[in-house]
Amino acid sequence: MAEQRVYGFHSIEAILQNEPERILEVWLLEGRQDKRLESVLSLLSTHGIRHQKVKREKLDELAGSSRHQGIVAHCREAPNRNENFLDQLLDSLDVPPFLLILDGVQDPHNLGACLRTADAVGVHAVIVPKDNAATLNGTVRKVACGAAETTPFVTVTNLARCLRNLKERGIWLVGAAGEVDTNIYQQDMTGPLALIMGAEGKGLRRLTRETCDHLVTIPMPGGMESLNVSVATGVCLYEALRQRGNTV
Repeated sequence: MAEQRVYGFHSIEAILQNEPERILEVWLLEGRQDKRLESVLSLLSTHGIRHQKVKREKLDELAGSSRHQGIVAHCREAPNRNENFLDQLLDSLDVPPFLLILDGVQDPHNLGACLRTADAVGVHAVIVPKDNAATLNGTVRKVACGAAETTPFVTVTNLARCLRNLKERGIWLVGAAGEVDTNIYQQDMTGPLALIMGAEGKGLRRLTRETCDHLVTIPMPGGMESLNVSVATGVCLYEALRQRGNTV
């Protein structure tokens, strides 16, 4: 199984709490003493995970250009979650599915922010295509503040086929597009729902657009023509949550 570096307290604490067997070793900033560090040390001790305190220069080297907050972990990558996992997840739900699909989001900061919001509103899974999209690297995990470890992240080889399968399950596909007349506040998002957001600058791909049941836009009466994809995702997810009665 492949391995990777993970950094930041939120990300590493989430792995320790949910999948401690993935962590091989942890490096901590020498001289730091606070309650947060004590909490992590307690978890490391509970699970018998090797750790050592090192100088900041060593952490900077381990994390590269990323901000590490004084902690870096060497981990096994999480198991790949694919179409089979998604089918099993959907079969297990006793409430209407609430899914987020990102059609080719490539910036890891955007992906991390989308995951964080998806976790906040109770999305059951975030789905991305295998190719031409950001993956769960250290930057994504840090920006997601632990959400990458708690919200199922599903990678599919053929997004168009996945969308068709979701439609066959009775899940409505609602895509965000800038040039349509229907806005998100006019669209019913109370039932089985997959909200689909497009890539930075490009929006939804043609086949994705054609597969959607509905296309909606975010009202923008001001001077801006578009929003960052992670901001737009947050707006749409919270409108869906409001309509669903703040529960999923």
